[in-house]
Amino acid sequence: MSLSCGIDIGGTKIAGGVVDESGRILARLRAESPATDPEAIVDTVACLVDDLRAEHPVEHVGIGAAGFIDAGRSTVLFAPNIAWRDQPLGRQLSERTGLPVVVENDANAAAWGEYVFGAGHGSATGDMLLVTVGTGVGGGIVADGELRRGAFGIAAEIGHLRLVHGGRLCGCGNHGCWEQYASGSALVREAKADAVGGSLLARPLLDRAGGDPSGITGPLITELAQQGDPFCLEQLTELGHWLGEGVSSLVAVLDPGMVVVGGGVSAAGELLLAPLRDRFAHTLSGRGFRPAPAILGAVLGNDAGMIGAADLARR
Repeated sequence: MSLSCGIDIGGTKIAGGVVDESGRILARLRAESPATDPEAIVDTVACLVDDLRAEHPVEHVGIGAAGFIDAGRSTVLFAPNIAWRDQPLGRQLSERTGLPVVVENDANAAAWGEYVFGAGHGSATGDMLLVTVGTGVGGGIVADGELRRGAFGIAAEIGHLRLVHGGRLCGCGNHGCWEQYASGSALVREAKADAVGGSLLARPLLDRAGGDPSGITGPLITELAQQGDPFCLEQLTELGHWLGEGVSSLVAVLDPGMVVVGGGVSAAGELLLAPLRDRFAHTLSGRGFRPAPAILGAVLGNDAGMIGAADLARR
């Protein structure tokens, strides 16, 4: 049985696991991420790999990292939340561990994990779009059973689809990007604005946050929405509508067999997916005269990137 080590590198934590050919995680470890020190990240990942392989015969290492990864799946060209610029991460880790290393964008790795082992398992078409809704909006594309990375390795940066002309300034430097309206950050921003503005509907949310708007978080909004709070339900509905707008545009271009929605905010389940599907159904081009993809929630949760990265390294 072939075992791979999957590593998910984030801005605050680094998670690692030993993954078998069926996508099962046999062992896992995690460490804090020294995000401001690129060399310290390499050291931390190398130590995680060494600790994991001490008990398991790991043959490959797959890394999922937020950022632009080169076509050779080795160098991090740019990372928004980690101090990486043209970082030869794959080569450095291969030298440290003595194992072959594949580096992949974290959303791409998650898309592959969901396609092979999660919500997309058994897909009849071999075409899937993953939309991850967290701090921003990320994505991954599987077409004809293959992960599509683009000519330069940086395809599927779908959060920067521009939906609003002259809209909100995005961290990428443009205005009106999708993730400024359809992300967890957008959800929290709008809820905080209403709370600060004195909205009576937002009062229960503000009270649960201890009266401090800075205590309003995405999980708290979801929790109250699940309890039936009208304001929080409205916030998730609005977020779902924005997601539906973008998904309809992407489906018009990609024509996937299914759309899988993951990321932290997807924990809201049908409270998010139902309004997404509703807006999608009203905005898809040619609606009523074309097959439409199923829109499903992801099933692997935070493990999708780790599992996907491990499997990509094996392949």
